[in-house]
Amino acid sequence: MHPFQYQRADTADQAVATVTKTATATFIAGGTSHVDLMKEGVHRPSVLVDVSGLPLKQITQHEGGLRIGANVSNSAAAISADVRQRYTAVSEALLAGASVQIRNMASMAGNPLQRTRCPYFRDLTQACNKREPGSGCAALGGYNHVHALFGASDACVATHPSDLAVALSALDARVQTLGPRGPRAIAFPELHRLPGDTPHLDTVLEHGELITSLDLPPFTGRSHYLKVRERASYAYALVSCAVALEMDGPKIRRVRVALGGVAHKPWRLPKAEAMLAGQLPSEKLFRAAATAAFADAKPLEHNAYKIPMGRNLLVRALLETSGLQALQGPAGTAFAASVGGVAGQLAVPR
Repeated sequence: MHPFQYQRADTADQAVATVTKTATATFIAGGTSHVDLMKEGVHRPSVLVDVSGLPLKQITQHEGGLRIGANVSNSAAAISADVRQRYTAVSEALLAGASVQIRNMASMAGNPLQRTRCPYFRDLTQACNKREPGSGCAALGGYNHVHALFGASDACVATHPSDLAVALSALDARVQTLGPRGPRAIAFPELHRLPGDTPHLDTVLEHGELITSLDLPPFTGRSHYLKVRERASYAYALVSCAVALEMDGPKIRRVRVALGGVAHKPWRLPKAEAMLAGQLPSEKLFRAAATAAFADAKPLEHNAYKIPMGRNLLVRALLETSGLQALQGPAGTAFAASVGGVAGQLAVPR
């Protein structure tokens, strides 16, 4: 591991000032992903500023919704009665995402800031523009079965790994930050960047900008998170889907849909959302929306299977959220999030 200095921050202002003044400094909270990258030599910060002790560990009512402090653990958020009942997709995404031990350590602000699980990013012998800008992208000509269908570039085809981020995107969460230029709010769907020619920049956060909370807006509909992975536990999504659905009598008033495992950021589906608004829920309607959602997909050599898998997963997520199909387990649990074994049947085109 590369040598570094370690400091504990007493205040958010102190943390921001310390990181801002050193280009190779960074924040650390739970460290469940960051420390691994440091051990592997992928991250080499000169200064680590520990923000885990800052008083940002509350879940509170806020403007008709919820404010989740940056240092709330994934476990605490997942089992919160307010989160489970009002923002069910968040609980399901968290419980589908990692082991209990990791959830106990991981912070709510750190989870969406995870870096890609692309194997070429973590292999120092391979070219990776995300790790070393200008070095190339080994995944383009390599084994790219877990890589992007949407929004990729010639510089990077990696996907974003966070389950939580997909749910937050579908629920139109907002990110509150404190940076060198003061506080600001960022709409969650705008937090992450597409790779373009700067894939080493994952988010729009400035250097030294610290997330202080995640705000969930008022929501009285139903939400749901569904995930397909290669093994039944502790694996990242091949494709995932979060749905936030609001009804007006028998018709869909508004729906928001985000996909995971298919792009450099949680991938919202505005065309499909527009198709569904004002319609009566039906499997036929949902299949038409799913077809439209994947019409612009650009598969690589090894990941075309994600298109039928993603279409079928989207249909299933919409059916389950609308109540036309029963959940596999109680809402707000890992059982409802469909871990593991469904991957085979979802991979078969219909």
